Amino acid sequence: MKAFMDREFLLTNEVSKALYHDFAENMPIIDFHCHISPREIAEDRKFENITQAWLYGDHYKWRAMRSNGVDERCVTGDAPDYDKFLAWAGTLPLAVGNPLYHWTHLELRAYFGYDGALNRETAPEVWEICNTRLKDLSVKKLIEVSNVKVICTTDDPADGLEWHRAIRTDAGFGCRVLPGWRPDKAMNIESDGFASYISRLSEAAGVGISCFDDVLSALKARLDYFAENGCAAADHGMSAVVCAPAPDGAADGILKKRLGGGVPTAIEADQYRFAVLKFLAGEYARRGWVMELHYGANRNANTLMFEKLGPDTGFDSINGVNCAVQTAACLDALNTAGALPKTMIFSLNPADDAIIGSIIGCFQSAGIPGRIQQGSAWWFNDTKRGMINQMSALAEHSLLGNFVGMLTDSRSFLSYTRHDYFRRILCGLIGGWVENGEYPYDRAALKTIIQGICYYNAERYFRFDS
Repeated sequence: MKAFMDREFLLTNEVSKALYHDFAENMPIIDFHCHISPREIAEDRKFENITQAWLYGDHYKWRAMRSNGVDERCVTGDAPDYDKFLAWAGTLPLAVGNPLYHWTHLELRAYFGYDGALNRETAPEVWEICNTRLKDLSVKKLIEVSNVKVICTTDDPADGLEWHRAIRTDAGFGCRVLPGWRPDKAMNIESDGFASYISRLSEAAGVGISCFDDVLSALKARLDYFAENGCAAADHGMSAVVCAPAPDGAADGILKKRLGGGVPTAIEADQYRFAVLKFLAGEYARRGWVMELHYGANRNANTLMFEKLGPDTGFDSINGVNCAVQTAACLDALNTAGALPKTMIFSLNPADDAIIGSIIGCFQSAGIPGRIQQGSAWWFNDTKRGMINQMSALAEHSLLGNFVGMLTDSRSFLSYTRHDYFRRILCGLIGGWVENGEYPYDRAALKTIIQGICYYNAERYFRFDS
């Protein structure tokens, strides 16, 4: 029997161990998509206790606690932080097989030097150990000890990016923190807050908006501003990929209808959304940015809890919509128009792995290895099995060696151990193929593959090396 999460955790054979320890373990991190607060980095926040660092905003843990019958007061409510921590400690032992169990203990080891198992009995000791250590671990320190070189946050086009600018003034901080463009509010024309958002966008861009061309002008002005602040990536969150070309002038009519108080039909909403996407994709291509498409989430499934707590609180699920034809059609329309940028496709549905692997092969091009990428196993899929399945499908249908690897997609500054989790799984997977005689034990070739996936591929793909 192996020791609990020891040095060789998830490394299934001698080749896997060598690949991890020799090539992956000490590689720096590029976290090219996350939801951490740039303000907290700029202000170099210190957490008063482990609950603040661990449980505030973490809807993964919130879902698990609710599944254990924990009262909402100890999840997102006004219970004391220690009570919330005890509720999490009481929940965790039941999470056998869940990545939350592994993530939690990787974090306890990496940042707090605790090698035991967290449960209700050990909770008082862990609380004291973590809180004592947190006195010396500010946000910037956590990033530095995690060996993170680049972070891309998630930012609305109307954001001022003042915190990113403030971070850049700290010459002693060794991590580049760049904005990530997230234009969903400008595209979701059917949402209740669309008209008020357009007013906010207009003010931020200094462009009056009364027609569709004005929207594009405002977005272009903000793209320029984001570019000036180092942006290299655009992220689109959508329930489904759309490809809905419309006649010239249609998007203008749809916008004016909405700003006039009308409600667009579902087809009109898709036509407007696609028109904006086509414009933005062309801008990304011109600027050399990467476009990330995240689709397949069924948002806010629990109406009562959404009304009580709002979005991103743990009440989303996989929608299962088949986007195979639409995704290929979308890329084809952009490619035909000369507006297809480097693109990463993430589906929340694990059944889409092979579909995406087949689609990306249709739109590759000379000069950019892996120009169209399948993104890493995302959200409900960033489990051990989910990562193995995603990388196995990518290997079977494309070139795993060009994969740009892992991201945290997290709101927590303790989540960088997810990269270590991924790297162990990666080395276990490839090491197994080598042990099985499916790939030679060519250390030079394997070093290139492993270190590329861990770091260098993302560095080149996003042009962080320039």
